[in-house]
Amino acid sequence: QVQVVESGGGLVQPGGSLRLSCIVSGSISKFYAMGWYRQAPGKQRELVASITSGDFTNYGDSVKGRFTISKDNTKNTVYLQMNSLKPEDTAVYYCNRVQGVMLSWGQGTQVTVSS
Repeated sequence: QVQVVESGGGLVQPGGSLRLSCIVSGSISKFYAMGWYRQAPGKQRELVASITSGDFTNYGDSVKGRFTISKDNTKNTVYLQMNSLKPEDTAVYYCNRVQGVMLSWGQGTQVTVSS
């Protein structure tokens, strides 16, 4: 069973940056697209960024221009560079496929933006 492990979260002040990593136990190159999702307290999980096998990227309106998704197929790792963080970015961040049968969800990584 393919597993995902997210890391890189933490507490950061507004305007700060973080880089999240997602290591997948299997090959990510066979998936059409991978994405980063987030879930804030009391809210549904939402897709914030995605990247296809051909490196085409897409972003939610709330993070466009601030977040950058990338991947390294040789390391089976997906990254999310988050800049200009805002308090409303506070959430648990997860990675998973965007289409097809979802992988088992990892534990996620907590991102807290607060002064």
